[in-house]
Amino acid sequence: MNEISRDRRTHLPKPAWRRVLQVALMCAASASAVAAPSFRWQPLVDPGEAEHHVGKFIFVELVTPDLKAAERFYEGMFGWTFHDMGPRYTEATVNGRIVAGIEARPFGSDARREPRWLGFIATNDVDALGRTALANGARTLAEPHDAPGRGRIAVYADPQGAVFGVMASSSGDPPDVLAEPGTWIWHSLFVKDTDTDAAFYQTLFNYEVFDLPEEQDAQHLVLASDDYARASANTLPSERSHPLWLGYIRVADATAAAARAVALGGKVLLSPRDDRHGGKLAIIADPQGAPVGLLEWSASEEQNKAVKP
Repeated sequence: MNEISRDRRTHLPKPAWRRVLQVALMCAASASAVAAPSFRWQPLVDPGEAEHHVGKFIFVELVTPDLKAAERFYEGMFGWTFHDMGPRYTEATVNGRIVAGIEARPFGSDARREPRWLGFIATNDVDALGRTALANGARTLAEPHDAPGRGRIAVYADPQGAVFGVMASSSGDPPDVLAEPGTWIWHSLFVKDTDTDAAFYQTLFNYEVFDLPEEQDAQHLVLASDDYARASANTLPSERSHPLWLGYIRVADATAAAARAVALGGKVLLSPRDDRHGGKLAIIADPQGAPVGLLEWSASEEQNKAVKP
């Protein structure tokens, strides 16, 4: 696959979003539930809107062996409120807005299947995107199918093995506003070849790609659409072998949040530290081992929006 074309790649001296450190965590390359559940999901946006943002992460789902333990941890961490949708599935809300789903699934002794978060990226046509993804080297993990009340979804592994979901929401996409504490603010892709994988996602979602200066021989690209930075593609550190997407939740104080994670039975995988733009980030694992990023962010709405120099 070719690298990103130079006419679609811009040097960005002042990024709109936080620079995510080059760190990666081992994560299983398997999909969320393939079979449609017996329940009906709540609409992603209620009341429904005609607003759509192709390329935006609009839903995130955790697969874990212990549903109740996950509920206790994330309620304590971020103040999430849970609504059971069935015996093995619950949805989390913040101020009445859906922020995540959690599915219980036994993992047994299969070391390749570990608790993990899966992000879903907005698209207008799941089936057409899937054909394009497969033609460009992706692998299907969950075929396109209808999720009652939610829309149409599918799950793929990109050409380097990072797992991502796609969703065409039947109720529209959440609006482009600054994430509040306790909600997802950023997603970072860690792969060995950032140029070719960023080009793959650019083909799927028509991203603009902005090139930030390298730091410690690690490349960092920002993927943007609708004049908003959506995600980043980062060089996978040499000591880590498995490509992955990593989501970050906004917190008021990254140091306090990391300490709270430990008190609740989790682990700190990356200690709180300043990034080069003045913010602070950390990476934790919940008690079952699922990694999640913490991002302390204080910029204004307008600073978040403008991604062009």
